[in-house]
Amino acid sequence: MKNQYCKVGAVTPITSGAQAVSVLEFRYQQFIEMAADAAYINTNLGEFFKRKAQSIQKVLENLG
Repeated sequence: MKNQYCKVGAVTPITSGAQAVSVLEFRYQQFIEMAADAAYINTNLGEFFKRKAQSIQKVLENLG
């Protein structure tokens, strides 16, 4: 049996792979919904989610 080594904390970028667009679109929708829900409760949290959604939208535009 061979030893297998992996780097602890290694991550694979979301923008790589066959399903990158669908994963990013799903996360974009989640952040938009969370921003709408949090807008009335806490404006800072709503703005945070909105900025996250905007950054994902930019990535989607660069992929497409």
